[in-house]
Amino acid sequence: MKAIQYTAFGDSSVLHLTRIDKPTVKEDEVLIKISAVTINPFDIKVRSGNMQAVMPVQLPYLPGSDAAGVVEAVGSKTTRLKVGDEVFATSYGGTFAEFAAIKEAQVALKPTNISANDAVSLAIPIATAYTLLIENAQLQAGQKILIHGAGGGVGSIMVQIAKALGAYVIGTASGAGVTLVKNLGADEVIDYKTQDFTQLVKDADIVADLVGGETLAKSFSVLKKGGKLLSTVMPPDARQAEKFGVMAKMVMSNPSSKKLEFGKKLVEEGKIKPQVSKIMKLEDAAAAQDLVTSGGVNGKIVLEIN
Repeated sequence: MKAIQYTAFGDSSVLHLTRIDKPTVKEDEVLIKISAVTINPFDIKVRSGNMQAVMPVQLPYLPGSDAAGVVEAVGSKTTRLKVGDEVFATSYGGTFAEFAAIKEAQVALKPTNISANDAVSLAIPIATAYTLLIENAQLQAGQKILIHGAGGGVGSIMVQIAKALGAYVIGTASGAGVTLVKNLGADEVIDYKTQDFTQLVKDADIVADLVGGETLAKSFSVLKKGGKLLSTVMPPDARQAEKFGVMAKMVMSNPSSKKLEFGKKLVEEGKIKPQVSKIMKLEDAAAAQDLVTSGGVNGKIVLEIN
């Protein structure tokens, strides 16, 4: 089958199109004929080699953290899915190919009212938003949440889920992202290039940081005592957390069908709208990763395969 692999860590030039054997399913897996995947910053970090100390991978490596497609075979101990089901999934790598064998526990039926391209654009954002907003923030209706990077692939979905949960949502974005985040229903949008969020936000219950760096460091001051600072990018400073009297941690999402099923329901209720910025081909994976690395991409880049 056709696949994208790399045999050394580095920039996008290490990605190459190759042919490898089609996988076979283990007893708890389903084989998916993949129609689409997306570009995720996490995959770019893994490719660079910067994740080796935390999450080592062996070379040659087949990247890809999500997929949408059709179930082609099921393992002997699977219980929910059947051949022919249209599904979407998150995965620990291995999806930049025509087929992938993924644990059934990481796969869900795709929302009935959207395409495979739209479904795959939602997989990682839904899983990440669920992990941050529900499992860690325990976001409640009426709470105030500041979302940094609200116009991006994950942020744009997090805004919609936070609104669906009844929160007061403030998002930071720039350029076209400002209009996008407003249109997604955010109560306030801050243009981080022309405005200082530390002067505009006070007593937030939760900060969801999808940016890191100086933005993360400055976010302690906008939280109320006992608030929560949650970053998907890097660990917050524990000393600052103690100084400001807040809980601060880095959160990482694990693949889970439960998270996808939560999002599926919201999509079918019309509460989440996919945000696809560009559709490319699997062969364009390197160029697509470079677009994400360069910044300014609102929504997700989808790579079509079959």
